[in-house]
Amino acid sequence: MRRAAHQLFDHPRVLEDPIAMPILGNEAQARIRGEEKSYRTRGAQYFRAFMVVRSRFAEDELAASVARGATQYVILGAGLDTFAYRNPFDARLRVFEVDHPATQAWKRDRLAAGAIAVPPSLTFAPVNFETQSLREGLAAAGFDFGKTSFFSWLGVVPYLTRAAMMSTLKFIAEMPSGSGVVFDYARPRASLGFVGRIAFDALARRVAMAGEPFRLFFDRADLASELGAKGFTTIDDLNAEELNARYFRDRSDGLKLRGHLGGLVSARK
Repeated sequence: MRRAAHQLFDHPRVLEDPIAMPILGNEAQARIRGEEKSYRTRGAQYFRAFMVVRSRFAEDELAASVARGATQYVILGAGLDTFAYRNPFDARLRVFEVDHPATQAWKRDRLAAGAIAVPPSLTFAPVNFETQSLREGLAAAGFDFGKTSFFSWLGVVPYLTRAAMMSTLKFIAEMPSGSGVVFDYARPRASLGFVGRIAFDALARRVAMAGEPFRLFFDRADLASELGAKGFTTIDDLNAEELNARYFRDRSDGLKLRGHLGGLVSARK
């Protein structure tokens, strides 16, 4: 919904996503339009900025990976991600959407309701992580483990156990040379200033009430060390200031990131 609101209320757009509105359906679209005032508050703008910039960053890093030879794109925890339905690389890039079977079935219902065609370049890879591994799920979907691949892992890492995250990073690090991943992460509460802790506590309460509490946090230097130990040789970890300079410079509408709650990482072999 925040990516959809970005298409309506923010200009110029950081992320062009013409599928964001249709996939929601008429009722949700009407709700966004009817709540425009709430979407224009500072807090809503900061949160929306993060939602759109993490997708834009992932897609920019994907484009660079394709230019280096990647031919497969795996979206971990795909949710209502819309990249596959506006894939500019078409048949050159095979896309795998990985998600829980129930979530994926719900998404496919949304696609059908919005008359959004599923392109031949997309493969759904339903994975129940309680009974399957990522490798098993991708193998069943026809993923080629011998090809350079790029992974996006957005809005997932803060809710994982450390063991689950490290297992997935190990899997990606075992892919052919040139493969990589983009993910977002949360920083420890103790590393934040007073205002940052207030924002952290408010967000933590919100996600806990939704049944998905924050579980995993990283210091920037420690995360770089962990990624290096896994075999990633090029690591870019962007904070709010760096992302603002890259994606939100010279805006007059107040859309930007604020605070140091987390970062966006691109790592490749």
